[in-house]
Amino acid sequence: MNIKKYDAVIAGYICVDMLPGFSKNDNFKNVADLFIPGKLIEIEGMDFVLGGLVPNTGLAMKKLGKKVFLNGLTGDDFIGTIAIASLNKYGAAEGIQMTKASGTAFSIVLAPKEIDRIFLESPGCNRFFDLTHIDFDAVANSRLFHFGYPPLLKQFYLNNGQQLSEMYAKVKEMGIVTSLDFSLPDPDSESGKVNWPEIMKRTLPSVDIFVPSIEELLQTMMPEKYAEIDAMPGSDDFVDKVPVETVREVGKKMIDAGVKILLIKMGHRGAYLITGDISDINRTKAFTLAHKSWDHREIWCNAYAADHSKIVNASGAGDTAVAAFLTAILDGEPAENAVKYAGMAGRDNLYCQNIYDDLSNWNQLTVNINKEQNDLIFLNHE
Repeated sequence: MNIKKYDAVIAGYICVDMLPGFSKNDNFKNVADLFIPGKLIEIEGMDFVLGGLVPNTGLAMKKLGKKVFLNGLTGDDFIGTIAIASLNKYGAAEGIQMTKASGTAFSIVLAPKEIDRIFLESPGCNRFFDLTHIDFDAVANSRLFHFGYPPLLKQFYLNNGQQLSEMYAKVKEMGIVTSLDFSLPDPDSESGKVNWPEIMKRTLPSVDIFVPSIEELLQTMMPEKYAEIDAMPGSDDFVDKVPVETVREVGKKMIDAGVKILLIKMGHRGAYLITGDISDINRTKAFTLAHKSWDHREIWCNAYAADHSKIVNASGAGDTAVAAFLTAILDGEPAENAVKYAGMAGRDNLYCQNIYDDLSNWNQLTVNINKEQNDLIFLNHE
């Protein structure tokens, strides 16, 4: 195996999350309970934590024992100083650049107990983050390049996603395994009106590992199917409405588009893994995935049960699940183990106020997986 300076370069969106401290005694049943004109909701302080894919996935992978290079952009402002100081605390600010063009991105995360999160997002200087900010020297010295979230990175969806497809083609030509995560486009925003199916058609042939949520995947790749499911009566939670057959259908479309490993995050329903031929990944000499375990697999992992009394919030759970999944792949774990690590890390994230400080390390995740039974469902009966 080739020895590289970094296990992974984690590039793309970075922000500071502001989390109002909702009381555990609040009895919100749905989102409508929050947005009532004239209503006053008393909170228990406000936490400022690093957010976005770069800190969430990057610092989680660092906690799980990997050498990571974080590659993002902050503004030259007060929120930016918070972000840089936090990253310096963990020795992870080396690849973070600063700009005067715009302020640091931030989000206000409304995450009351047992209600899916609502993000009030200001992308800030991420609108200016482009190919010139990618540290290709660091990428060349890594085993894996992981990037996200294109719908919040304007330069990567402009001109029919030209920079996105160019970047992945370049990294692929360098012989580095590529990975992509997504975010949900705001349908009323500029990114919500671009032709994502066309952008992804051009990009996915250069993407080895794709790790979107089911809602992100359907909205960007099968918008008509997304609208059909969203309009269905029943649960307010989109994830609950999606038939297993639809998950499998869109999964196969992604493999046919060139993705080698697809993990679809399904929230409280767990995660769905489908793979193709992983020969290209092993060909880089930086990975040693067993073909018997990884080739042409289709596995559903139900979510691990959560102790609701310990839940802090769900912010970053998907990013943390991805961090564990990618760590397992870097370690050459079997597919069955990788999807379990993703599920366990995503569940344990619910108990974390700060991912890097509070998340279980790799050994503890392993202990938790061995202790908590979670039978996998093998959909292709292999």
